[in-house]
Amino acid sequence: MRFDLITIFPDFFRGPLDYGIVRRAREAKVIEIAVHDLREFTHDRHRTVDDRPFGGGEGMVMKPEPIFEAVESLTGPVGDANEPEVPRGNAEKTVIALLSASGKLFNQHTARKFAQCERIILICGRYEGVDERVAEHLATDEISIGDFVLSGGELAAAMVLDAVTRLIPGALGNEDSAENESFSASKLSPVEDIPEGGDNHASFGMRGILECPHYTRPQNFRGWEVPEVLVSGNHEQVRCWRERAAVEKTCRNRPDLLGSGRRRADTRNSGAS
Repeated sequence: MRFDLITIFPDFFRGPLDYGIVRRAREAKVIEIAVHDLREFTHDRHRTVDDRPFGGGEGMVMKPEPIFEAVESLTGPVGDANEPEVPRGNAEKTVIALLSASGKLFNQHTARKFAQCERIILICGRYEGVDERVAEHLATDEISIGDFVLSGGELAAAMVLDAVTRLIPGALGNEDSAENESFSASKLSPVEDIPEGGDNHASFGMRGILECPHYTRPQNFRGWEVPEVLVSGNHEQVRCWRERAAVEKTCRNRPDLLGSGRRRADTRNSGAS
């Protein structure tokens, strides 16, 4: 897997990419990362990457020309309005993702989809936004990491890179780790399986549930005991407890994950980074 990061702050990535699983994946040649300075694709002496928005308004907008040229240096010509059939990368193997507060919400499902590709190009937005023609005619995906605004797409790009890398075979020491985490494929259930009014582990729907609580030594810490079932040695009871505890924690911390699935099911029955 190759990641290409397009940014006006290439030095930003010196830290996030040099630690943990991402670093180990790079050293093991599981992934390859290249950072590209967007200003290298400008043609004026000020290396301008932004301009005032048409129609007026506050802030500056990133220009399309350097972004298109940066991506085309990696993928080849993208085309123009006179060549509408020119593909924006190979949909099966290459993702061109624009990090944007206006994009679709990035989640574990998207991360799994991206992990099946051979190349991911991440365009880091800045300023008031990016010329819409980048999203419409260059990017294959416009994604957001949450319902909040960052100063730029660099932090978001690092998060996407990390989330996808974890799902690539060989990146983790134990491949089962990725299957037992929050939002993992093993924690998903078809919406059709949601029982009406149900409250068991099948009621979480397609968005998944959080990982179950974990405990380690000491067994008694300041009077707080580890749940007895976890030290019972009964693996089936432990499994059932973890399923129940995961749903309970999801109810406390992310009830939207449960409610969304039920609402979709009710809708069927009745006929935004």
